[in-house]
Amino acid sequence: MALFTGSGVAIITPFDESGEINYTAFEELIEFQIKNKTDAIIVCGTTGEASALTDDEQLECIRFAVSVVNKRGPVIAGAGSNYTEHGVYLCKGSEKAGADGLLIVTPYYNKCTQKGLVKHYKTLAASVNLPIIVYSVKARTSLNIEPETAYELSRIDNIIAIKEASSDIVQIARIAELCGDDLALYSGNDDQNVPILSLGGIGCISVAANVAPLQTHEMMTTFLSGDIKTSLRLQLEMLPLIRALFNEVNPIPVKAALNLMGFNAGVPRMPLTEIEDVNLARLKQAMTDYGLAWE
Repeated sequence: MALFTGSGVAIITPFDESGEINYTAFEELIEFQIKNKTDAIIVCGTTGEASALTDDEQLECIRFAVSVVNKRGPVIAGAGSNYTEHGVYLCKGSEKAGADGLLIVTPYYNKCTQKGLVKHYKTLAASVNLPIIVYSVKARTSLNIEPETAYELSRIDNIIAIKEASSDIVQIARIAELCGDDLALYSGNDDQNVPILSLGGIGCISVAANVAPLQTHEMMTTFLSGDIKTSLRLQLEMLPLIRALFNEVNPIPVKAALNLMGFNAGVPRMPLTEIEDVNLARLKQAMTDYGLAWE
């Protein structure tokens, strides 16, 4: 039932100088990903600045990505909200836009109980026929999907996977133990890709894949084909780059990196700002050391 195995990119949303979505650049970025063997395009997630998009912008981004990808891989739409009825609206709109699946983050700010979390996801899942990846990222939302809750969610027919970005490897192991094959496991932290694969993960939803798509794809496929030594080497070699890509709040550094590589990623929408000079210098050094060309 998995939407994909391998490397999914949490793709950025590029903006032009006036702050509007740059669809020409967006198409170039999508084609860059497909050319470099990325296995799935995840649109309007955290890295895609969904929280800074209007509903119309978000749904148009999804429609556009579906059109450009044109069945060359799955397009997974970010459709999370802290208000359940708004989430239903985004889920239905994403389905209508042609998305192959949904990535739904936990409600943020409200900090509901685990019981409320289950009710929230049940309501969203019942509103569409699409497969759903639930997204646990406590550092962003102040709400964790506990392992026992993940098990409850795995019993909902169209909730098929979890993107785990808690950084808690013990928790991730417990989710794998409880849910088994009923809930596919994706790494949501680039620095934990291989450890999560070792617990039965089937892929990643990656920020680093924006700038290193082929390397991220190969990290996944070598592990899944049994060449764990090569996959581990690729993981360790990428760690300095990953640290640089998170030396400020995501997606500030990754947008800066893409701009350096010649893509018109633009700058994030406020309240996010352009990267600080000291962190830009560190990013440039990490990119150079990793072998990424920048202008």
